[in-house]
Amino acid sequence: MVLTWRAVVLTALGIVPVLLSGDLGMVLVWTVAVAVVAGGDALLAASPRLLAIQRTVPRTVRLTERAQSVLVVTNESRRTVTGLVRDAWVPSAGALANRHRVSIPPGESRRLTTELVPTRRGDRRADRVTVRTLGPLGVAGRQASIPVPGVLRVLPEFAARKHLPSRLARLRELDGQAAVQIRGEGTEFDSLREYVIGDDVRSIDWRASARRTEMVVRTWRPERDRRVLIVVDTARTSAARIGDEPRLDASIEAALLLGALAAKAGDRVELIAFDRTLRARVAGAAGPRLLPALADAMAPLEPALLETDWPALVGLVRERLSQRALVVLLSTAEPAALETGLLPVVEQLSSVHQVVLASVADPDEAELAAQRETASEVFDAAAAARTELERIAATMVLSRRGVEVVSALPDDLAPRLADMYLSLKAAGRL
Repeated sequence: MVLTWRAVVLTALGIVPVLLSGDLGMVLVWTVAVAVVAGGDALLAASPRLLAIQRTVPRTVRLTERAQSVLVVTNESRRTVTGLVRDAWVPSAGALANRHRVSIPPGESRRLTTELVPTRRGDRRADRVTVRTLGPLGVAGRQASIPVPGVLRVLPEFAARKHLPSRLARLRELDGQAAVQIRGEGTEFDSLREYVIGDDVRSIDWRASARRTEMVVRTWRPERDRRVLIVVDTARTSAARIGDEPRLDASIEAALLLGALAAKAGDRVELIAFDRTLRARVAGAAGPRLLPALADAMAPLEPALLETDWPALVGLVRERLSQRALVVLLSTAEPAALETGLLPVVEQLSSVHQVVLASVADPDEAELAAQRETASEVFDAAAAARTELERIAATMVLSRRGVEVVSALPDDLAPRLADMYLSLKAAGRL
C-alpha cells in the first residue's frame, strides 16, 4: 500500500485541531481512522499486476537526436485503473516527461510516449515500469515495478560529416571527374593533355609529342579497390579525456569520416577495435551499408583499462591483409606508450603496408607551455615542453620506419586524417 498527499493532508486536518485542544487520545483515534480509510481505499484500487505492458523503441538513434519509447498499457482487470505510470530509463538515455497519468477502463489500452534525448552513445537500457494505481478516494493505492525490457543503441554523432562534401569534391578531382588530373606511381593511365609549366617532366609522353606540334603529358587516374583497414585502439590511453570527451570519441569520428570517404573512392574498408581482445569488427560491408555498419559497431565501444597488446594486434592485421593496404591506427602518440608498445613492432606492418598513426592532441598542453607567470606555472611549462620534444622525437622515429603521423585537436583530427588519405591517394602510395 502506498499513501498519497491526500492522506497526509487528511491526517493533518484532524491532528492539528486535536493537538491544539490538548486531547492526545483523539490523536490516536484520528490516526487509526485515517489508516482504516487508506487501507480500504487501497483494497478498492486495481492491481497493477493485472496490467499488460508492451514496449516499442527504435533500434538505433544518432546521438543528440530524439527517439520515442512507446508503452502500450492494457487493463486486464475488472476495475478501471486510475493512477500514474513511470517509464524509467538510465539517466544517460535522457528520458523527458516519463510520468504519465492514466485512466484505463477494463479491457482497454492506452499508448504512453516518452521522449528520449540521449547524452551518451552506446546501448541505453530501459529500467522497470512503475505503476501506481489509486483507489476511489485517491488517498492510497497499490504500486508495483514491472520489468519491460528495452534497449536503444545510440550511434555516434558523426559531427565530422560536415567535412565530407569538401573532401568528396577533392576526391572527384583526383578521380578525373573534374579538370585536374594527377600523376603518381601505381596509378592508372587516363588520357593525354598539353604540357603546362609545373608538370612533372617524367610524365611527358615523348612519342605522342613527336607526332604533334606541342608537348603533351600523360594524366593518370587513382587506382580503386584498394584495402583500407582502420584500427581503433580501445585500451587505457583511449580513456583520457581531451576537453569534454574521451580520446576514443574523437577516434570514432575520424574513423567514420575516413570510412565514408574511402568507400566513395571505391576502396574496400574494414574496421577492427582492439585492446587485448577484438572488441568490434566490420568486414564485407560496402556502398551505402558501410557507414551504418561502422556506426553500429563502434557505438557500444568503451575504453578498457588495459595496455594494448601490440604484437597480438599486428598478428591480427597480418591475418586480415594478404596484400599491400592502408593501415590506419587510431591510437596515441604519447612517447611512453609508443616506446613500450608500437615502436618495437611497427616495422612488421610498415614493411608491407602504408601505415598512418592518427592521434588526438591535448589543447591543455599548449596552454601549460604558454603560462609562465608563477614558479608552479614555469615547472608545468617545462614539463609540457619536454613532453612535446619527446613526442617529436618519437614521431621522427616512426617517420624513419615508414609511418605517417597525424596529430590534431579533437575537432580537427577527422578532417586532417581525411586530408592525409587524399594526399596518399594523389601520390599513388596506396
